[in-house]
Amino acid sequence: MKRFQRKYLSAVKLRKKGYSLDEIGKRLGIAKSTTSLWLRDVELPPPAIERLANRGNLGRARAQKTRELRRRIFDQILENRAEKLIKSAPLARNHRKIICALLFWCEGSKNTKSGVHFVNSDPSLIKTFLALFRSSFKIDEKRLRICLHLHEYHSTKKQISFWSKITDIPIRQFIKPYKKPHTGKRIRKNYPGCVNVAYHDSALARELTSIAKQTLNNIGA
Repeated sequence: MKRFQRKYLSAVKLRKKGYSLDEIGKRLGIAKSTTSLWLRDVELPPPAIERLANRGNLGRARAQKTRELRRRIFDQILENRAEKLIKSAPLARNHRKIICALLFWCEGSKNTKSGVHFVNSDPSLIKTFLALFRSSFKIDEKRLRICLHLHEYHSTKKQISFWSKITDIPIRQFIKPYKKPHTGKRIRKNYPGCVNVAYHDSALARELTSIAKQTLNNIGA
């Protein structure tokens, strides 16, 4: 009986110091249900409440880190699977044409009279479209044009140089950029501006549109 009394008094003392029920149970060798029953009416002084709160925050932070680590590991697994899929299925020219046409359908101009216009701000997407476009069709590189849509805070020279490297199109084939007046809203850090890749060939634009339509009609039928 005295042994239980000593454990009870020790449990109360630890609780008032801000120890959690789990900590007390492990330290004294008591079941959690017992510690909960013994200590449910114990009033905690401010230092004890602060300690418990800090430990709770620490526990949540650790749990968050664990979740983030699991998510990163899972994302890496998905990346590896995707890489294997792409490498195991080399694209024939017709497949590249289809993908190029679908990208054009999503991000290109629907007015085919003025030729091919592909507009986006993602450097990777621009590079991918141009790689597919160049490898799928016989084009004259000198007819490619780039028009940048920039904000007032952009350096025109810097962005033209950046996009020239991304597109592998000479600066001399860039037309005068359009600069959007600054509205006073926040500056979008690392935003490279929007790019209009132009190739003035209406027949090619119509071909891309037709391929995209037929792909959608056949797969979605």
